[in-house]
Amino acid sequence: MAFTGEPTARAHELGVRRRRGPSAGHPSHRWWVLGVIGLAQLMVVLDATIVNIALPSAQADLGFSDGNRQWIVTAYALAFGSLLLLGGRVADLIGRKRVFLIGLVGFALASALGGAATSFGMLVSARALQGVFGALLAPAALSLLTTTFTDPKERAKAFGIYGAIAGAGGAVGLLLGGLLTEYLDWRWCLYVNLIIAVVAFAGAVRLLQPGAPADRPKLDVPGTVLVSAGLFCVVYGFSNAETHSWSSVQTWGFLAVGAILLAAFAWWQTRAEHPLLPLRVILDRDRGASFLAMFISGAGMFGVFLFLTYYLQQSLHYTPVKTGLAFLPMVAVMVVTSVITTNILVPRFGAKPIVPTGMGLAAAGMVWMTQLDLTSSYVPHVLFPLLVMGLGLGLIFAPGMSLATSGVAAHDAGVASAMVNTSQQVGGSIGTALLNTLATSAATSYLTGRKPTPEALAQAQLHSYSTAYWWSAGFFAAGLLVTFALYRRGAPRIHPVDEAATPVVHV
Repeated sequence: MAFTGEPTARAHELGVRRRRGPSAGHPSHRWWVLGVIGLAQLMVVLDATIVNIALPSAQADLGFSDGNRQWIVTAYALAFGSLLLLGGRVADLIGRKRVFLIGLVGFALASALGGAATSFGMLVSARALQGVFGALLAPAALSLLTTTFTDPKERAKAFGIYGAIAGAGGAVGLLLGGLLTEYLDWRWCLYVNLIIAVVAFAGAVRLLQPGAPADRPKLDVPGTVLVSAGLFCVVYGFSNAETHSWSSVQTWGFLAVGAILLAAFAWWQTRAEHPLLPLRVILDRDRGASFLAMFISGAGMFGVFLFLTYYLQQSLHYTPVKTGLAFLPMVAVMVVTSVITTNILVPRFGAKPIVPTGMGLAAAGMVWMTQLDLTSSYVPHVLFPLLVMGLGLGLIFAPGMSLATSGVAAHDAGVASAMVNTSQQVGGSIGTALLNTLATSAATSYLTGRKPTPEALAQAQLHSYSTAYWWSAGFFAAGLLVTFALYRRGAPRIHPVDEAATPVVHV
């Protein structure tokens, strides 16, 4: 028995090696995979802010109106936010590597189309296509990360780095957008995606093996239609709030329809044989808290980037490049904090004290920013609250992303990853639209009964920014209460990932 058992075990081991490739177990190869995934995620996150810097130049070049300007941003947000859950399930259905590569190529081609745009319609169409392929790329990238790093210590390091990329990408986009617009042309804010995509594509082809999950779920068509239409209506409704009043049918009508469709989707998921978003994915306390943390922090964070950018350029007269550089210290603190949080703090203390603390710090940073005025200087008035924000966001993003996908079965990894991106993207879209509306109303109220002198207009701008900062602080304060109530006490329970469907790396 001993003689025959050893060859049998050896044969099994050799069979596993053949399926996985000759060098699958080498740990360094997984870190190369993280680099590829990080590049793809950076490209998607960059696009959320880099185009904002290029908008004035693009508007002057293509000649579209101020009223149409918002559609350059909204077209992307509508497609991306409404299709993310579908993109995550498609990755589970046909294979994450395949969807990852399709998303990369499609995003790059859509970026090239936008860079070559000769009209407003062409640019808006390109941005919508970027959103479609981004909805395939983003959840595939995160689910690859989830299933590649199964060791708890490696997983913590990987998600620390990934969370830092996701959180800091927006600020990096501001800097890169400023450099490209100021020294090259606004079109390079889109063309730069081609360079990133080529590098990421080459790495993905080399490092990841093809193949779909062994136990592929079926597509929930009614659920897909309900959630995609519902998210579209919600994002569209809040986007309309920027240019229409809240009493407009184009605002509340779409919001009401979106809420009804999402409620119908939730009901259908309890009855569908193969639900698009299985309730087991979102009903876990830690995962549910993480999805809410990403939603709330997305709403507050985009407010920081948007209004502080306006303040630096319009009130303090910074150049686009100088504005981008002003955010870099926050990025550095966010990166360091994310790595320390997932490797040291969360494994020891759990998410319950960490993420709520991050929410509190972010709220404090926003309140601090309400003191900014026309005489403020970068040090200490802008830098110090930015550092506090970076510390807070670093405590939120990395553990939020890691726990949102922890313990998910391999055949649900794509849709769980999509929920992370959906939460942040929809939160950002709603937060940006809501804060814009509130800031505009605050500026109008300030000018009521005053002569529109240059001084009064400048003070009205400051008042609008301060209003947005206060509301962002309120978002983060609510996030503190929600995450403290929902996260479990103690170190997180480590769930092994099903390796049968784990993507393989090889050299």
